[in-house]
Amino acid sequence: MMAVTVWVIARSRNLFGVIVLGGLYSFLMATVLVAMDAVDVAMTEASVGAGISTVLFLTALFLCKSEEARPLHRPWVPLLMSLATGGLLVYGMLGLPGFSDPAAPIHTHVVPRYLNEMKQEVDLPNVVTVVLASYRGYDTLGETTVVFTAGAGVVALLRRRRKSSDANTTQGGTL
Repeated sequence: MMAVTVWVIARSRNLFGVIVLGGLYSFLMATVLVAMDAVDVAMTEASVGAGISTVLFLTALFLCKSEEARPLHRPWVPLLMSLATGGLLVYGMLGLPGFSDPAAPIHTHVVPRYLNEMKQEVDLPNVVTVVLASYRGYDTLGETTVVFTAGAGVVALLRRRRKSSDANTTQGGTL
């Protein structure tokens, strides 16, 4: 379904449809993440990808035309760059261990260290909290900063400035 959604998005010229299908794609991605037992990432994808992004795009669409203009020429260079980047990513993934491989380095080195030494190092009962707040603390701080900055940017873009007609009348006017 995700591949079909992407194909329809790429073929569509109606920007409202593209936005709605983009939100649908985010929900589909969230279901994939739930199936992979990454519920926290799935909730973030559903709220930010499908929720906030869709609202932001719909607001931006309100300010412009609803149909995308046809390109003057065929975009062959961006297509070739995208295919080359995709090829490099696939090539880089060939050396990774298989999904849920019990002999993967993460399962033989990292996980046992976290489980065996977290009690002495951090002394918290929840492994997920220890990993996110202590071992990956800087990463979590960076993610929080990115989400906060994105939210502040959305607020700044959607905020309207009002012209103060009251300020002009009270400064030089009557008492």
